[in-house]
Amino acid sequence: MQLRFTAQLWQWQVRTDSWWFVTVPPDLSDELAELPLPPRGFGSIKVRVTIGSTRWETSVFPSDERKAYVLPVKKAVRAAEGIADGGTVDVMLEPVR
Repeated sequence: MQLRFTAQLWQWQVRTDSWWFVTVPPDLSDELAELPLPPRGFGSIKVRVTIGSTRWETSVFPSDERKAYVLPVKKAVRAAEGIADGGTVDVMLEPVR
């Protein structure tokens, strides 16, 4: 399963050091929530992510505030892809079993 979407980076307001995320659209978040995957901490789902030519594995986390999963986008990825803080990114996300 591959999920593709475009989303804007946003900064987690609790910490301002380098915690930037994109929100997985609600309809795609619903698809992720229905996957028969083993339970993980905090309700997270392990994923393989591609933004531009950068690919890595991480987890998406459910956000009650956003009513969707959120994907952390680390500084190294933002730098490698020339993504400005608050910029818009095209994401390909694949759940990893």
